[in-house]
Amino acid sequence: MKKTLLLLLSVTLLVSADAQISKLFKKKKPAPASYVKEKPAPVAKKDWSKIDLSKRPADHLMIQYGSDVWLGRPDSARTTGFSRSFNIYAMMDKPFKSNPYFSIAYGIGIGSSNIFFDKVNVQVAANSPSLPFSDVSNANHFNKFKVTTMYVEIPIEIRHYSNPENPNKSWKMAAGVKLGTLLKAYTKGKDLQDKNGNSIYGASYIEKHDNSKFFNSLIATASARIGYGAFSLHGDFQITSVVKPGLGPDIHTLTIGLTLSGL
Repeated sequence: MKKTLLLLLSVTLLVSADAQISKLFKKKKPAPASYVKEKPAPVAKKDWSKIDLSKRPADHLMIQYGSDVWLGRPDSARTTGFSRSFNIYAMMDKPFKSNPYFSIAYGIGIGSSNIFFDKVNVQVAANSPSLPFSDVSNANHFNKFKVTTMYVEIPIEIRHYSNPENPNKSWKMAAGVKLGTLLKAYTKGKDLQDKNGNSIYGASYIEKHDNSKFFNSLIATASARIGYGAFSLHGDFQITSVVKPGLGPDIHTLTIGLTLSGL
């Protein structure tokens, strides 16, 4: 009886072991076709030659009008009213052959800045080691007084268009620099008044002093624009100081304004 039981137990163990070994060496069935991961199709390269730029002008005018602030001016140099700038440039626009959505633009033109002061006399022609800002609240002063600087500038921009074939129906962005040289610097006062505000020579009286010895002859300005069609908002920051180093405060012009441009 014992021998019979041992024989049955041995047969059962052998059958179980054979089943386990068969599972180890059994080939896996291939996954159903629906589970097979397909390789992504290659991305077709953009054919830039199909973009028609024949109606897009290569040259254009860029006109800018903005509000100016002198950052870094001393507290005694009080400003008032709407200090402003006006710039006009003749520009050339060159689309990138590798991607016409981008272009480089460059040109030349005139940039001007007018800063208005409140009963402060900026003595650009003074015989002094630094540019004087004189408080004339309790003395004769001009009802309107400004400092004007004018530059010959070379603007350079990298531009992006959402619709390069039709810039007039395109969102656009641009960033770049303006390199300039000083053309002229002067002050202009109108209607000289006494300390009580009474006109001395009449409202049409004008006095100008033209002297650029205190002002930087070379400037660099960082610029950026964003807009749609012919109009865009622009921001400029003059990296170099308005006044020559060592001849006055470290002043930088910040401009926010509107640009009208064919591109």
